[in-house]
Amino acid sequence: MTDELPNVCVVTHPLAAAGENATRSLLDILAAITGVALVTADLPADSEIRERRELVELTQKGAGDSVVVAAVRFLLNQLRMCRVLADRDEEVVLFYGATSYVLPILAARLLGKTVLVEPRGDVPLTLRLTWEQRMPAPLARTLAGAVGLLERTGFALADGVVTYTPEMARQLDLHPEAPTVYPTGARYVRTDEFDIETPYADRERVVGFLGRLDEEKGIRELAEVARSLPEDVTFRFIGDGDLRAWLEAELTAEIAAGRVELTGWVDHDDVPEQLNELSLLVLPSQPTEGLPTTILEALSCGTPVLASPVSGVPDVVRDGETGFLVESREPAALRDEIAAILARDDLAEFSDRGRALIETEYSFEAACERYRSILRAAG
Repeated sequence: MTDELPNVCVVTHPLAAAGENATRSLLDILAAITGVALVTADLPADSEIRERRELVELTQKGAGDSVVVAAVRFLLNQLRMCRVLADRDEEVVLFYGATSYVLPILAARLLGKTVLVEPRGDVPLTLRLTWEQRMPAPLARTLAGAVGLLERTGFALADGVVTYTPEMARQLDLHPEAPTVYPTGARYVRTDEFDIETPYADRERVVGFLGRLDEEKGIRELAEVARSLPEDVTFRFIGDGDLRAWLEAELTAEIAAGRVELTGWVDHDDVPEQLNELSLLVLPSQPTEGLPTTILEALSCGTPVLASPVSGVPDVVRDGETGFLVESREPAALRDEIAAILARDDLAEFSDRGRALIETEYSFEAACERYRSILRAAG
């Protein structure tokens, strides 16, 4: 703890599992350097945040399944947040992911608090991809555009915008060197848990994906890739999601032959073991996430990464140094990229450089120092 830094109230939108993990990471950092409380909605019942941090839960209802329900709850949650913030005495309010919550952002400014907003990714794009599966594409684009306008308004109203990396700032049309932009707010990795347990030279030729088995993650393209890789390469899908059943049906023969594996849901405590079994992690995702935690954890385990050059990814997956950037999401191109990578004789050096990067820039201590600097500058 330090008396020099202001206390922080973190505000988020309703939290699913992935958002809960990222929020917990942020709270751990802030709690190590100052006082922190969380205002949120629909926190998972088993979240360790409940016992570890001061918590104000606005409602236990999520965003809802329909756009109308989601819009109503979105407005109600903002009004509840305004009321809560009026009773809080923290000097800084950090809107984490909730960057389009214009009403509480404005209320916090009017209350004389320092307001920071920290996007977790491209929310308008994420919503558009989701809504296009439920409604006509033009309507989905219009609604997502409205959310984007709210987010830009939130950026303008705030005292500062925190992004995970400089490249993420650029992709959000923010200048990383602007005085109100803090482009080094990336999360940390628990380097003691995510460590190199299996030396790279001892690993089998297993290529994997780790995350949600959803459309935006490029799962359909990866299914084609998995089917066409050389017979001595195993492709492992680690995770669960809407496309799990589709994958099982699409790759029945490959699964039976042992060339494709589906692990299903893996507890986070078991992720380091899975990453240590991979020779390459492949993430051809849409540009919806700011900086996937999976990438940081993979590099910490000495696993090279092939990922789409979206948002903050190029600042971590440094092409030709710690990993490789996807040139095309087309299955044939992806297959050729993977084959070329696996044919290299210097991947152990990539493994070492990836681990060194995490130890230097993304350890818990490094993250704490970054947020100390952000709070000092913003205050």
